[in-house]
Amino acid sequence: MTHRAPLKFRNDGTFRVLQMADIQDGPNVHPDTIRMIEAAIKAADPDLVVFTGDQIRGYDPAYIDTFLRRRGENPGARVRLVTEIEAKLKGIHRRIAARRNPDLPPVDDVVTLDDLLDDTRQKVRDTFSAFLGPLVRAGVPFAATYGNHDFQCGILADEQDDIYREYPGCLNPADSLEPGTFALPIAASDGSDHVAMSVALINSGDYAGKPEENDAQYPRYVANSRGLDLADADGYGTPSDKAIAWLGTVQRDLAARNGDGRPVPTIAFQHIPPQEFYDCLTEVPAWTPNAVEGARNFAGHCYVLNHEICRPGSRLGEAIGCADENVGEVEAMRDAGGYFALFCGHDHKNSFVGHVDGIDLGYAPTCGFECYGPKSRYRGVRLFEFREDNPRNYVTRMLTWGELVGRYSSNELRVFFEDHCITDAIGLRNELRRPQVFAGVAFGTTAAFAAVVRAALKQAKR
Repeated sequence: MTHRAPLKFRNDGTFRVLQMADIQDGPNVHPDTIRMIEAAIKAADPDLVVFTGDQIRGYDPAYIDTFLRRRGENPGARVRLVTEIEAKLKGIHRRIAARRNPDLPPVDDVVTLDDLLDDTRQKVRDTFSAFLGPLVRAGVPFAATYGNHDFQCGILADEQDDIYREYPGCLNPADSLEPGTFALPIAASDGSDHVAMSVALINSGDYAGKPEENDAQYPRYVANSRGLDLADADGYGTPSDKAIAWLGTVQRDLAARNGDGRPVPTIAFQHIPPQEFYDCLTEVPAWTPNAVEGARNFAGHCYVLNHEICRPGSRLGEAIGCADENVGEVEAMRDAGGYFALFCGHDHKNSFVGHVDGIDLGYAPTCGFECYGPKSRYRGVRLFEFREDNPRNYVTRMLTWGELVGRYSSNELRVFFEDHCITDAIGLRNELRRPQVFAGVAFGTTAAFAAVVRAALKQAKR
C-alpha cells in the first residue's frame, strides 16, 4: 500500500534524495558519522533522506544483554565472541535476566528480561536521536527500511518502526505491507494530486534458514563470528513473497490514482542486493589487480567492474553479499513496469552504478565510522536529483567524507584496520590483489629475506 506523504517536486521541477547506508552504530553514534550526515544535508539540501538498513549495530556491546543471532532465539542467549571481547575492553558487564515467579512477591534486585528489553529500547532511541538529529533540526523528511543487523539488538523491526515514528519528519506509514516495505508518491510541482514519480522501500530480509537448523555449527560461529557469520545459516535473506507481489500491486495502485493506467516512474531502495548485481561485473583471472572474489554461490570466481555498463566513478571494493536464492525480485520489477532503478547498501565498500536489462542497479557505501568500510575519504552518502519531466534521466553522485569534511577521520588507525581487516582466505587473497598491499608485502618479504641472508653470511664468516 502507498503512503500519501507530503512530498512533491520543487517549483523548478527537481526533487533531491539522499541515500544513507549502513550507519551501523550503537547508542553513542560516532561523531564523524554525525559530521558526515550534517555536511551532506548542508551540501545537498535534500527533499527526502532514505535509510537503507543496518542503522543499528545489533552486535554492539551495548546490546549484549538482548542480542539475537537469529530470529526466534532467546535474547542474550548466544553472544558473539567478538562482542564479548569488545564488551570487556569497554568495561561493559552483562546483566543476567532471571524471570520472576509470579506467585512470589517481586524482588527489587532481580533483573527480568523485560527490564533488559526496556533498556535496549532506550538505547535504540538514543541511537535514532543521534543520527536523526541533523535531519530533525533541518526539517528534512526521512524514511527507513531494515537490514540484517538492525533486529539483532533484540528490538524487532515492527517496534523499531514505531520508534522511528516518534521523530518529526518520519514517513514510515503505520499501515505498511510490512515494516520497511512501502512506497512514497512524489506529487507534481503544480500542486495537483498527480504522482510524477515514486520512491519505494523494500524490506530485503535478514538471514535465511531457521535458528534450530543451525545449532550444530554454533560453536564455530562463536569462535569466528565475523569470518563465519553465515557459516551456520543458509545465507542472507530475501524480500518476502508478499513484498515481491506488492511490487506489481503498488504500480497498479499508483496508475489508478493518476487515472491513466500507466506505471509511475519508481526508484527502489533496500538493504541486501539481489543476485543480478553480479551482472554489473566481469569475471577475470584470479591474479587480476583489484579483482574481488565472489561470495558463497559465486565463490571461486573473481570479478572487476564492467565499465561498459557502469557509470564513471563506480567503485567495487568487496564481493556482492546477495542471498543464495534468487526470488525473482528484479524480474518482478521489470514485469510491473515503472521501476527504473534499485539501490542497496549492505556491502560497505561498494559504490558502483550499473545498467542491466533496462534497470539501474547501484550501491551507496557505508556512511558510518563504527563499522568496516573503505578509506575515510570514500565513505559517504549518495545524492540523487530527479527532474519532473523525466525522472528516469536522473543524476546521482557520491557526497564523500573526503569532499565534504576532509581526507582523514578522527581515528584513521581504526579506519585503516577496518579497510584491511582479513577474516578468511578470500579476504587475504583480495588484499593481495590490491597493488599497494601486494607491493608492501613483497617489499617486506624481500627485506626480511635479505636480513636473513646477511645474518647467515655474518655467521659464516665467524
